[in-house]
Amino acid sequence: MSDTTLLTIERKAEVLKRLGLSRSTLHAKVQAGLWCPPIKLGARAIGFLKHETDALIYAHINSYTEIEIRDLVTGLLAERVEVSP
Repeated sequence: MSDTTLLTIERKAEVLKRLGLSRSTLHAKVQAGLWCPPIKLGARAIGFLKHETDALIYAHINSYTEIEIRDLVTGLLAERVEVSP
């Protein structure tokens, strides 16, 4: 992620609407390492980072294999560690 990336959080309902997937399918993708897990926003609220969702949508559009998508997810999660306030 570049320093100029705007960090935007999308709620789960927004992500599901963009993807056209069910909650259970998104959950299965997260469990299989094919989607970045959500971040906690509060006691029960979760959200997804928009740039991660965008990157994964582009990967699907470009017919990435499951291995390539898992590698992308791993890279995106590594970038989370590097984000500082």
